[in-house]
Amino acid sequence: MVLKPRYIWPLLIFGPACFLIFIATRGCNHSFERLEDYGQIKPYTFTDIRGKVRSSNEFHDKVVIITTLQSTCPYDCAVQLNKINQLLYQHIKNNSRKKLKQVRIISFVTDAKGNPVKDLSNLNETLVREVEDYDPNLWILASGDARKIYTISHNGQTLLEKGAEYYGGEAFLELMLLLDKNHHLRMVLNGSQEGTIRRMRESLALLLKQYDQDRALR
Repeated sequence: MVLKPRYIWPLLIFGPACFLIFIATRGCNHSFERLEDYGQIKPYTFTDIRGKVRSSNEFHDKVVIITTLQSTCPYDCAVQLNKINQLLYQHIKNNSRKKLKQVRIISFVTDAKGNPVKDLSNLNETLVREVEDYDPNLWILASGDARKIYTISHNGQTLLEKGAEYYGGEAFLELMLLLDKNHHLRMVLNGSQEGTIRRMRESLALLLKQYDQDRALR
């Protein structure tokens, strides 16, 4: 049986056996699929590295990838910072004047338990040092309550699961979210695995293709 995108959320979040099911099916052809719509996320605000308070309204008509990062990255991090850099950020940056000009990454900086961190300077220095051509306008560091964004459920599943198997005991710290231009959640993937980070890039391409198809039909 071919698993459609709407089944990916529960498969990726809960349990290694489910993750193996996903790996076995990740070669499926999604060329005629549309990403599932998991619903609108709640409005959010955050403070950026310049001390400016920003809101989700600013990112209307933008496609946004949400992650968390810890001040201890890349040495102790809930996600693979270097792979997010190589597979997502560099891809977005290299196409930022063309088809990906409407895409942003917002990383909420937390401590090891998922609580907001106010001082973004240490992590900003890390990104400047570790990330080639780091642009804070494309990859935005945010100080704010990430849990408010991850407070969304679907078919009885929640992104705020707790358990010793998760980094810091909080599932949401490991998760990347793909939000469309209307702030609707379109994909949830684990950011601690290279394979799922690659899948996020594929999902991003699929979402943008859907927008191209919609424009062509108008």
